[in-house]
Parts: sequence; structure tokens; C-alpha cells
Amino acid sequence: MRKALFFLSICMLGSMAVAQVATPANGRLRDYADEQREESDPVILQRLDEWQDLKFGFMVHWGMYSQWGVVESWSICSEPWIDRRGAAYEEYKRLYQSLNITFNPKRFNPERWAKAAYGAGMKYLVFTTKHHDGFCMFETAETNYSSTHSSCPFFRNKNSDITKALVDAFRKYQMWIGLYFSKPDWHCPDYWAPEWATPDRNVNYDISQNPDRWKRFCDYTYNQIFELTHNYGDIDILWLDGGWIRPEWSVNDETREWLGCRGQIQDINIPRIARMARENNPDLLIVDRSVGGKYENYRTPEQQIPTEPLPYPWETCMTMGDSWSYVENDNYKSTNALIHILVDIVAKGGNLLLNVGPDANGEIPQPCLARMQEIGEWLRVNGYAIYGTRPLAPYAEGNVRYTQSKDGLHKYIIYFLSENEPAPSTIEVNGQIYRVKKKTKHAVVVEML
Repeated sequence: MRKALFFLSICMLGSMAVAQVATPANGRLRDYADEQREESDPVILQRLDEWQDLKFGFMVHWGMYSQWGVVESWSICSEPWIDRRGAAYEEYKRLYQSLNITFNPKRFNPERWAKAAYGAGMKYLVFTTKHHDGFCMFETAETNYSSTHSSCPFFRNKNSDITKALVDAFRKYQMWIGLYFSKPDWHCPDYWAPEWATPDRNVNYDISQNPDRWKRFCDYTYNQIFELTHNYGDIDILWLDGGWIRPEWSVNDETREWLGCRGQIQDINIPRIARMARENNPDLLIVDRSVGGKYENYRTPEQQIPTEPLPYPWETCMTMGDSWSYVENDNYKSTNALIHILVDIVAKGGNLLLNVGPDANGEIPQPCLARMQEIGEWLRVNGYAIYGTRPLAPYAEGNVRYTQSKDGLHKYIIYFLSENEPAPSTIEVNGQIYRVKKKTKHAVVVEML
């Protein structure tokens, strides 16, 4: 994920006539009009409703980059906004891409991660199985660039298939399993071909002149997603990142800028991937970020909270600190701020997917663990006004947020407290006095009369 990339609202031109065209990925005819329609499958819609009840998820950006404490993947991209602190690009890229041979997080304990997330009141996991740099945190037959291959010293560890270790641990706590997967792969020679320069994040060759090479990349992507959705049991969420890989119908003036100097359409045939991914997981939610249409089952505003409820399912993905991946002495948000963020998002109908970046040893930083524990303590008292709720107008007023039960029978006021402010015995909201029965730090909850 790019730190500077914010939530983009994609307007779908649903009334637009779109012809059927053949795709190089498998030669089948595709109806692009169908892709642009919103999801209508009752199985998926029911699962979306259940997902909206969860409210609080745990995102983890972790990979070989944790050894350097640098931004995930992006430092090997040669776009002008990247800061490598004066390092020569080719040498930096070579050293970065060799981090797989030193990645050995001996203190990685998936049970501790799962226990901490469960204790925080989190209900689902989204783990970065592969970021844009292409290093795979799972067992794959498609590349040697993985934590399970002998080129990585961690391959000897019983948890070398990091994705499996986490899936197994989090399932013990009945948490939903979401797998993040980067569509672009900057290590794959059929995406960033080594014989040409890489001027930006996009494929670095002419697809029209090299259709066989592009087909190999499409098949490579398809096969890796097959592995993730067929080898790890029932997966709940497939969270796809890298929005510059997208079909032509989804490109608008804003997203066209992502396509770089060549401006090529990079269509990997998500309908084909979706059919395969749901073979064993018919209720799998798919999040093809920023693309819209049938295969972006919910939206993911990044590092932002909308000012009012959105007319579709959504989650804010947000970092606990300033960085998505591990950075020494990161600037972590206070527990008070994090609880207010969670409540504000829930009051507007969203979920919070809160990200932490484990260190090179595989440990969640202690400040993150402390905040997760404190959030969990608050939710154990006040979670009835969070989980399974829906928005209640006027949603947000000053330091007050409103939620209601799904059946509308119970309506809640959540009153924000400032840092270290003691819980009051009563609160006044719109001229009405409410007695506070459960006094907690950070915020108090009362039921409306």
C-alpha cells in the first residue's frame, strides 16, 4: 500500500454499452457490462451483512522489508516521489531484493499474534501474503522467492509457511481469515522484465508486442491465488491490492494516472480468478480495491474516515503508527485516539481494519500490544454498542456518536472523553440527562431513552 494513496471514489458508468471481447488470459469471451454491475448473489450479500457485524479487524503488513525498517516494497519503485536517502537505485534494488536470504524471524509466534488480536476485540485478520516486492509468505510452486524455499533461512522453521501458521492460529479464536495479495509483482520477470528499465510501478514492456509474456504473468497470478484459496481451508476474504492492474472499463481520469508512462491496460481477468477462488469458498468476499463493480464487494478508504455514512459496505484501513510496515520508534496513536476512531467509523456504518507492522524477529511491537489490550478492555464493557450495530442519525455531533442495534430496538450514545478525563456520572445530550452506569476510560456508553 502506498502511504500517500488515499480513498478514491470510483463512479461506475452503469448505463454504458459494453461489447463482449476476448481476453488473452484464457481466450474466453467476457461481458464487461456484467463486471460493472453491483454484486447481486444473495450468498455474497448475506456474507457482506455478516462482515458488517464484525466492525473491527486486524491487518498485518509483514515481510522481508521488516529487517530494514523501511516502507514495504515501495523503495524499489523508481517513481520520483520515492526517497531512498541518496542511495543509487540499481544497487539499492539489488540489496533489497536479496533480503530473502537473511529473513529469519526466529521469535515469530502465530499463537501470540492471534491471542493479542482476540484480546483486542478484533474479529477478522487480513494478512499480507505477498506485497508488491513479490516475496511470498506462503508455500508456492510458482516461484522460489518465498519464506518456505531453501534460499530463505526461515525455511527450516516449523512456521516457515507463515500464512498457514497464522490461518491455523487465528481460526482457533473463530476469527475470519482474510488474505491480502498484491496483483503486481515486481520480482516476477513477466511483470518487471529484467531486460528493460522499470520507470514506474507498472508492467515495463509493451503488452501488445509481448502477449505470451503477459499471459504467463496472468497465469502466474491465477495460480498463486489458486494456492491461497485452495490450500488453506475456508478463506473468508480475498483482499487484492495494486489498483493499477485493472480492466479498461474501470479506468477514469483519476485512475488513469496510475497507469504510468505507457498508460497500458493491465487486465488479468478477475472474473476468471473469482470463479476459481470461490470453487471451495462460495461465500468468499473479494475486494478488488478501487476497481468497483461486481468484484469489489466492499470499499476500503485508506487512512481516512468519511464525514458521513457511505451508501455501500466499507472499511477504513488505517495504521496504528505512521507506517504500514515496521519502523523503529514509530509514532503510534494513543489508545484514546484509536477508540475514538473505531467508534467514529462504526457510527458511520463502517469497519476499522487496524494495521500493525511486526519487526524483523516476528514480534508485534510492545506499544502496539499495550494499545490492543486497552482497546479490548474497553470493548469488553462497551462492545454491545459496537458489534452488530448500524448507523443512527445524526451519526456524529461534537464528542457524541450514535449507533443502534440491527433491529432498531436499542439506540446508543457514545460520549468521547478526552485523554485522562475521568468518566462522569451523567452526561447531557441535546438537553437530555443520562446516567452513566458503566464508567470506562476513553468513552462511555448510555442507551437512549
